[in-house]
Amino acid sequence: MGRQMMSIRGTDGGRGVRVTFDETGRRLKAGEHAVREGALRTAVGRRRAGVAGIVALALALGGCGTLLSGGDKALPTFDLSAPSDFHAPRRGSGLIVVGPPTALAVLDTERIVVEPQPGQITYLGQAQWSDRLPALFQARLIESFENGNRGRSVGRAGDGLSADYMLLSDLRAFGLRTYQGGPEAVVEVSVKIVGANSGRIVAAQVFSGRAPATSTSGPDATRALDQASDEVFLQIVRWASSRF
Repeated sequence: MGRQMMSIRGTDGGRGVRVTFDETGRRLKAGEHAVREGALRTAVGRRRAGVAGIVALALALGGCGTLLSGGDKALPTFDLSAPSDFHAPRRGSGLIVVGPPTALAVLDTERIVVEPQPGQITYLGQAQWSDRLPALFQARLIESFENGNRGRSVGRAGDGLSADYMLLSDLRAFGLRTYQGGPEAVVEVSVKIVGANSGRIVAAQVFSGRAPATSTSGPDATRALDQASDEVFLQIVRWASSRF
């Protein structure tokens, strides 16, 4: 605690003046009171600034927590589907595990990408995916393998399965392009099959799918992206099944 000062109005030589004493009762000289009062104000100001800084930091961390917790729950949320009612003939009996796709930061999010111009990236303002895109893509690709009658020969990386092959993928494009004639869903994925024991790439190919969108609204955009991704899922499952 800082020292306390007491100021009273008294008389000094018959004149009405303000006389200031310190906490011990000693009368302060002229100018000494001003110095002490200035120091006290400075200390109080520093304390207030410190408290304000702590409050600001707490608010900032709270905002970061909101950002890190995932997508905006107030936005309409959309999912991808997996193709069904198709058959993918199998050439071999090996077990394939599907790893999580890699993706650039602009795609590694719940937000839905829009390209208004080549090389320019923005996002739909009133829509989001149900999960981060790489996790969502991985889940629907595994489901596509299962729907193509490969349920017993496909698994998820990290599940502790004794696999023969690993399917690795990279999301090159997954969004809505609004240039060159109107909105169009574009999906492009690079896929590699790697031997689980050798670590060698035994097959690799790039797959792509496109579908026109009637508008850039959330329902229309995600419907077109779902169609384009279904096309890619079918291509990947049939390609991998015909080789392994």
